[in-house]
Amino acid sequence: MIIRQANAADHPLLLSIWLRAVRATHHFLQASDIDALLPQLRDIYLPAVELWVAVDSEDSPQGFIGLNQGHVEMLFIDPHLHGQGTGRALLDFMRESHKTLSVDVNEQNPQAVGFYLHYGFVQTGRSPLDGEGRPFPLLHMKLPG
Repeated sequence: MIIRQANAADHPLLLSIWLRAVRATHHFLQASDIDALLPQLRDIYLPAVELWVAVDSEDSPQGFIGLNQGHVEMLFIDPHLHGQGTGRALLDFMRESHKTLSVDVNEQNPQAVGFYLHYGFVQTGRSPLDGEGRPFPLLHMKLPG
């Protein structure tokens, strides 16, 4: 696996990974929620973050991570590769260049909560609404320094 900075040409494949991963793990979202989030991810969120992609030997994206000054804004892995170390590798890579890492995780996504806890993040708080004011509680987590 190679981790490289993402570019605009990667965005369609990253959106495809995001869509498959969200459908596989975000069971609390309705199809209409996902449909509303996709253009926001494409037009606002992907261009706004420090974006890195894990690719295979043929440069095909396997997963990606987006950060904003040490805060993990997004981490999505192709669902067929869940549990195979891609997410861990992306976090390990980001730890090399960021002193601290934090993340907000949907409480209703136990797979993601478990992943971050297993990696070593600790919960530092909870919000009853997500960043858009929707009723999707967030767990605020930080990796101890």
